[in-house]
Amino acid sequence: MKSPVTGKEMTLTKERRSIGFRKESFEVVFHYYKCEDSGEQFTTTALDEVNMNQVYNQYRDKFKIPFPEEISRIREKYGLSATKMSAILGFGANSYRQYEAGEMPSISNARLIQMIDDPGKLIEMVNLCDGLDDKSKAKYIQKANLLKEERKKNSFNFNLKNYLLGNHLANIYSGYRIPSLDKFTEMVVYFSEQMQPFKTKMNKLLFYADFLMFKQSCFSISGVRYNAIDMGPVPNN
Repeated sequence: MKSPVTGKEMTLTKERRSIGFRKESFEVVFHYYKCEDSGEQFTTTALDEVNMNQVYNQYRDKFKIPFPEEISRIREKYGLSATKMSAILGFGANSYRQYEAGEMPSISNARLIQMIDDPGKLIEMVNLCDGLDDKSKAKYIQKANLLKEERKKNSFNFNLKNYLLGNHLANIYSGYRIPSLDKFTEMVVYFSEQMQPFKTKMNKLLFYADFLMFKQSCFSISGVRYNAIDMGPVPNN
């Protein structure tokens, strides 16, 4: 990037800084371009996103607030629109859509969103909602009951997924991603087709792909957690 002051190329600089958010302070690796002649500092939209994502990720991790993809997943499994989900939870009309787009929910709203991941809890909230007619309530309750039954039938697959990926909220160890078996599988398929690696190399490729994406965007690809062993990094379990 060229300096707006001198027109010369600037140096990408990184340094540790503390940034405040909602009465909390978080240490980040702050990225900026420095004009050597003037001493001025400049950022781009992409660097602003990297800097602030570090803050938002740490805040979500500290207060166990779900990430946008998890907020979307919860709604989509019930086949609800964002507006309907807001109504069921007692939020403002556009709140749920904004949370899916990245806006940070309050801690209390985050707890409500996490609670209705359980179909039984959604049924309770639907019954309490005055903004839905009886036909809509019956439809959403039927869907939630179907999900409860599917979970019972697929308990083996559900437990296997939890064993392989862990049943955890996104945090620093998952690259701030909810573990995704589908994404992890696609990574394995891609490297298998492109490089035909042995097991040890495959494990390293998976780790470095996730790590590089995290370095560039503050999010990993798969959300898989890794362990360090003598032969190099390997996925948990």
